[in-house]
Amino acid sequence: MIKVIVDMDKCQHYGQCVYEAPNIFKLNEEDKLEYLATADDSELGNIQAAVDICPMQAIQLIKE
Repeated sequence: MIKVIVDMDKCQHYGQCVYEAPNIFKLNEEDKLEYLATADDSELGNIQAAVDICPMQAIQLIKE
């Protein structure tokens, strides 16, 4: 299981993470980021790509 943490004080809602891990991240109708706090191990590569691409470095993952 993977725990996903987004520092919403850092997040500027650019949405780059949405392209890398669309099963985990999405922009709502107000263009604000929403995400799943936990994810299956099969999403690890996509979440890591989202972490890497985030321009604000607001995403953290913890492998449990």
